[in-house]
Amino acid sequence: MGANSSSISELPENEYLKRLSGTESISENDPFWNQLLSFSFTTPTNSAELKLLEEATISVCKSLVENNPRTGNLGALIKVFLSRTKELKISAECQNHLFIWQAHNALFLICCLLKVFICQMPEEEMQLHFTYEEKSSVTFQADSEDLIEELLCCLIKLIIDIPLLDITYEISLEAVSTLVVFLSYQLYHKEILRHSISHKYLMHGRCLPYTSRLVKTLLYNFIRQEKRPPPGTHIFQQQSDGGGLLYGLASGVATGLWTVFTLGGVGSKPAPQQEQSSPLASQSLLLLLVLANLTDAPDSPNPYKQAIMSFKNTQDNTAFPSSNPHAFQINFNSLYTALCDQQKSDQATLLLYMLLHQNSNVRTYMLARTDMENLVVPILEILYHVEERNSHHVYMALIILLILTEDDGFNRSIHEVILKNITWYSERVLTEISLGSLLILVVIRTIQYNMTRTRDKYLHTNCLAALANMSAQFRSLHQYAAQRIISLFSLLSKKHNKVLEQATQSLRGSLSSDDVPLPDYAQDLNVIEEVIRMMLEIINSCLTNSLHHNPNLVYALLYKRDLFEQFRTHPSFQDIMQNIDLVITFFSSRLQQAGAELSVERVLEIIKQGAVALPKDRLRALSQFQILWRTQHQ
Repeated sequence: MGANSSSISELPENEYLKRLSGTESISENDPFWNQLLSFSFTTPTNSAELKLLEEATISVCKSLVENNPRTGNLGALIKVFLSRTKELKISAECQNHLFIWQAHNALFLICCLLKVFICQMPEEEMQLHFTYEEKSSVTFQADSEDLIEELLCCLIKLIIDIPLLDITYEISLEAVSTLVVFLSYQLYHKEILRHSISHKYLMHGRCLPYTSRLVKTLLYNFIRQEKRPPPGTHIFQQQSDGGGLLYGLASGVATGLWTVFTLGGVGSKPAPQQEQSSPLASQSLLLLLVLANLTDAPDSPNPYKQAIMSFKNTQDNTAFPSSNPHAFQINFNSLYTALCDQQKSDQATLLLYMLLHQNSNVRTYMLARTDMENLVVPILEILYHVEERNSHHVYMALIILLILTEDDGFNRSIHEVILKNITWYSERVLTEISLGSLLILVVIRTIQYNMTRTRDKYLHTNCLAALANMSAQFRSLHQYAAQRIISLFSLLSKKHNKVLEQATQSLRGSLSSDDVPLPDYAQDLNVIEEVIRMMLEIINSCLTNSLHHNPNLVYALLYKRDLFEQFRTHPSFQDIMQNIDLVITFFSSRLQQAGAELSVERVLEIIKQGAVALPKDRLRALSQFQILWRTQHQ
């Protein structure tokens, strides 16, 4: 671009870019490269400016695609970058700003061009563009066929070896972003990409030994959340708080990858854009997630996934298994803190899910923490603000709760943690409530939202599964949480009656007309009755295992006991209703004996006394209905 190029409008006529993309072959030792790489650039700050950049450089990129088979200038540019990276570490230690600046600019150009090549041609054709060297048409040298692999290895070594300083922040960011762009071929395939050249190089050969160090570095980039250096602390005049040009290009690709990668699909609601205080942390996390989810090779598993599954705490002195060469250690306390702080990002939520699901060391550590509220409350906020979140963020948050509630220790401890002044919960002022009761409130609210809006059976089932997992350990439920459990049952009961009435009316109407097709009310009834049964089993499980710990639930049950009358003789609920009826009858009798006009405090006192007096063998008969849901993951 040259030192004088500073605006988008000048790019199509820039003499250095025109020469790079022209018909003249440029030697790696030509002084031209020093001139080309000594540029500064006004950074695009939004998608409109980014689109202008792409439009302005269309002619240059088309020219390079057309002429590169004869000139080999793309390969020459890459070799110039590779030669300069050999001295990067020393340059960082010696504060050689100029050398790092030009290396950064070379990588900037490579990534911009790489994005165009990936958009316009198959991967096999792009690989050929890395091999062209001679001036004669479409010839190449056999020893240059691995230039892609050499570039990938160089980028990985740059990420893991170059110290993160103010003057190296930008080139470290560009290296991470370029790897993201390299992996973006998946964007142009509807099916999972199983045979990719870049995947092959990253999971085999020269890149393989760096697997654990790369994963560890990317994790620490996420943990540290290093902010971009302020203007004036490094030589790059084009950088500002808005972000580098290459970051904008790679971030656009990464966002697209993220949508496909999390199965949100093209039609999924986009995630709200968070202000990124640390672009390096955000891009490192995206790269880590993409690497960890690359498809296993036919002859070997994904090494990045193996590294994610097996790393241990720095305080863990046990030996690494010899079967996994990619294991490493990292500070779990720092990782936990970063995960707690970053859950507004769906990428961070996916990382949390992956670690809980796949790394038993991380899961054991997190479940043993005494400050689980720091992690659980942000997850509950995601579910509470379901209207503002995209579907895959909500699903991941819910599955995380499902994984956590599989642990009995977690289910007990959340009722011992008392929270104060939950300001984001707006339906009711919660000045003091246990973490367990808050979790119940948010999950029930999610169910009710789903019933009236999305009507997603998957969401219903997993919300109820989380409640079912916790139900045996319910302790000292907040009165509002107890009310909401019974209110949800009331809502389901009304919905059941409505569908049943519609089915009856439809059946009567069909007797007078044989030509009118009947709506499938039977399927709707089956779904509602399945959910009602799950709710009854959740209530049963609590009454069976922790009746004396939950007087507020018994109070709510007695206050709304008429709700359960219609299900007492229903064939689908008769077995469970016998148990609930036993509890209602027992406590109702004790209240009648105490007389009329009882205060709330007196009723609760009678319930507590009755819970002690109720024979244990009568409650033990309910234990067969205790349920436990386990998550099923691929």
